[in-house]
Amino acid sequence: MYAQKFNVNVIIRGESGACPIEWLDQFCMLNFTNSADFDDTLPIADGKVEAGYRLTAERFAEGLGAWLTQRGKGEGQPVHVQVTRE
Repeated sequence: MYAQKFNVNVIIRGESGACPIEWLDQFCMLNFTNSADFDDTLPIADGKVEAGYRLTAERFAEGLGAWLTQRGKGEGQPVHVQVTRE
């Protein structure tokens, strides 16, 4: 089921770091995009997610970045997300 491994970094105010597992877990478990692409995701550590083949790295970055920005994780600034496949 989890055929891909993603590295997930967040960029806030120009500083980059691994996305905290708490944020990944909240996004993956409480995702309200109504897109089945996100159904097969499993956060495994800070900056690490396993996913099914339906989800692309670009789509995950777009959805997570929008959600983190909306939730105020960027302290008033947009949150940019970089996702790469392992």
